[in-house]
Amino acid sequence: MWRLNKVRHKAGRAADSSEEMKVKRREKEKALRQARRDRQLVSKRLLLNDDEDQPEVTMDTTSGEQDVVGLFHKLQHGGPEREAHMKALSKALRDPSAQRTFIKQENSIHLLVGLLTGSDATRRLQAIRCLHELSHSPHNDVAPACLPATPYLLTYLSGQSTKFTELCLYTLGNLCPDSDVVKDKLLAQGIIPALANCIENQRHNLAVVEAVGFTLSQLLQTKDAAEKIIPTVLASSLPSNLLSVLTPDPKFGLAPAIECAWCLHYLTCSMKDNRELLAQGALLQCSSLLVSLGGAVAEGNKEEGMELFICPLLRCVGNLLSSCPVKDLNTQVGDVRVVVALCALLQAYLQTHPALARESAWVLNNLTAHSSALCSALLTLNLVPGLIQLLPFSQGINTMILRVLANIAHKKKEFCVQLAHGGLLSALCATLKMADQEMVTLSMDVLFMLVVSGPQVAEEFVRQGGLSLLEAVQYNSEGEIRLRATHLLEHPPLSCSSRRSDNIPRS
Repeated sequence: MWRLNKVRHKAGRAADSSEEMKVKRREKEKALRQARRDRQLVSKRLLLNDDEDQPEVTMDTTSGEQDVVGLFHKLQHGGPEREAHMKALSKALRDPSAQRTFIKQENSIHLLVGLLTGSDATRRLQAIRCLHELSHSPHNDVAPACLPATPYLLTYLSGQSTKFTELCLYTLGNLCPDSDVVKDKLLAQGIIPALANCIENQRHNLAVVEAVGFTLSQLLQTKDAAEKIIPTVLASSLPSNLLSVLTPDPKFGLAPAIECAWCLHYLTCSMKDNRELLAQGALLQCSSLLVSLGGAVAEGNKEEGMELFICPLLRCVGNLLSSCPVKDLNTQVGDVRVVVALCALLQAYLQTHPALARESAWVLNNLTAHSSALCSALLTLNLVPGLIQLLPFSQGINTMILRVLANIAHKKKEFCVQLAHGGLLSALCATLKMADQEMVTLSMDVLFMLVVSGPQVAEEFVRQGGLSLLEAVQYNSEGEIRLRATHLLEHPPLSCSSRRSDNIPRS
């Protein structure tokens, strides 16, 4: 059965002296992923040295700028203390005002490039750390200033140490969204092939895979990604490699799988036709993962951070379904257990993450819209009563659930009878009283399908006081809702039931 560790950022760096720093870093990165789940956004990431904690900039603006200028001049003159000066510079560059001061110094970036391309490995590492600090700048003019370094950052993705490669990747990822000039330059320099080669060659190194996922996701979120970036990504080996990382490593944790899942989400939501991803088995793999995750959640194994993985998987499945031919749906989705998993996720996250519950209901809607087999599974597996109980919930969950029930009712008259026997009629009597106009409209749509399915259902609705409810809706509403209520009241199953009830002898 599915077992996951808590979200981890790096493997193999478990020294006690740095554990507290890593916990803080993971918490910060979890917050970034949480924000990205709730709103599509680009985010910058700062990798710290293993021997330091989260930086707190205490210098005032003036001293920070003076420190940077002084260190820059010392580095220009070389000397035995150059390494110490570079380490001090990387820390000083955490001050946003100092970052701008540094890039205004003549040949400052070229100085870093010279050290980056030199023969001394320690100085190369310090140079990339300085560039990494600059890439984290909130100022939009800093990223273009770093352009002279980008060809070397891309070249170094094919070698060096893991730490060096990670720093190069996160630096590139931070630079991408700040400027169209930078993004276009990186694309021209071949960042997509470089990322594809990097993940291909480093699949065993999940820390690097995670960094590739971050950088690629930054690119895929830019405004013209659909035209300029996605065709190149699809033509590369990236999609297949992203899919290969989706199953989390139990020792390393969820982080690489989360990053790759978000990349796949950005691909699926940016294209009208996802047939290429379908051909690579993306829908089957994402659905299978949801089945496993849903099973884990149903058993109470709701590990911290799991929701950050579930969200992009749900969106991938929902988006891919729109491109999947109906005849291939059962093959692409795998098996009917996916509806069990979605219902489990819906229930599990209803209170803690209602947005995730709504995503689960949305995917369930997309599945049932085209598949009679999955509609039948919801009924035969006795999952409908649990869905009906969710109709009082707001935040868009109830309307989506009602659409799922409408999909089931629309498939077969026998399904309508089963829904009625499962308690849907009494639930509709409650939803017809809601102030939410969308809920009332959807309720009447579902009710219409139920009452025309057979006289027994119509009679049961009348017995439950349904006619008076419809009359109240007709009287108190306007426009489309009023017309729907009138249409329902005038339809033979209900009009006949109404006349029969009027002719009952009175004592």
